[in-house]
Amino acid sequence: MVTTSHSRTIRIAAAVIQDDSGKLLLVRKRGTTTFMQAGGKIEPGEAPAVALARELREELGIVVDPATASHLGSFSAPAANEPDAHVEAELFELSIAGEPIPAAEIEEMIWLHPELASNMELAPLTADIVLPRYGRQP
Repeated sequence: MVTTSHSRTIRIAAAVIQDDSGKLLLVRKRGTTTFMQAGGKIEPGEAPAVALARELREELGIVVDPATASHLGSFSAPAANEPDAHVEAELFELSIAGEPIPAAEIEEMIWLHPELASNMELAPLTADIVLPRYGRQP
């Protein structure tokens, strides 16, 4: 893998949410073509799990208790929609109740089986870190 220098780091909290059949919840922001984990930027002084709960409520109408999110680790990847940046992601796995509804900047939401993702435009965090852990081989 070639390492490139990025001018900007974006700190995010992102969710790995699976349904009972193993499909992953992915979102696409308005004006973009890339699907990614739900979540968003961590505000200064905000705990990552709290940021994740706030973003899920704003973007998908999902109410989660930050204490129920299982921290999977910290990961770095190129930013999907900003070529001059990379994300430092706090990745969490969690379960949700009810059906998410896209809101705010989310234009589209899908439930994707990891093994069917090969022809999709995916964020590097999703393609390189999440999918290999959840069933798709690189």
